Amino acid sequence: MMDPRESAVLKLFLLVFLVNTSMMRGSTADSMTVEVTPPPHRKLCNESRLQWEVEVCGDDFKKDMDHVDPQYWCNLTHFISEYHIFTLCTETKSIAVHCYWPNPLVEGYIIRIHKHFFSNCTYEPEVWVDPPDDTLTILILIPVFLTLAMIALVVWCSKRSDLLA
Repeated sequence: MMDPRESAVLKLFLLVFLVNTSMMRGSTADSMTVEVTPPPHRKLCNESRLQWEVEVCGDDFKKDMDHVDPQYWCNLTHFISEYHIFTLCTETKSIAVHCYWPNPLVEGYIIRIHKHFFSNCTYEPEVWVDPPDDTLTILILIPVFLTLAMIALVVWCSKRSDLLA
């Protein structure tokens, strides 16, 4: 004869098996009736029109840069608004002709603009030199002496607390 707990576990297992089997049959029938919906039709990128539109943006940028003295072309603060308008124009025109932004065509044009206006803007790295030996010695010794002073203070305070207790 079976223990009542074992019998209950066996009945529960059988019930779970039956429910699972019936659900699997139902899901198979449901999956047969599902219709696949095609993705919405997306218009293709018109690259030839994009090329023309981006060149219009570039021509406007060139006209705006004519108002900036060439000696300030390497200082972004003098033409940041013009550059912002240029990039905004390329983004707007890309979306208008159903192209993503940035894309290789726009990036290539922006690189040509950079080569035209900013090719002489080289960054001269700052050369770091060590401080004089006297200064370096002081900068090393100050933390060493502060560490020793803190250790001495902790030891002194711990000995005083032993005397006061």
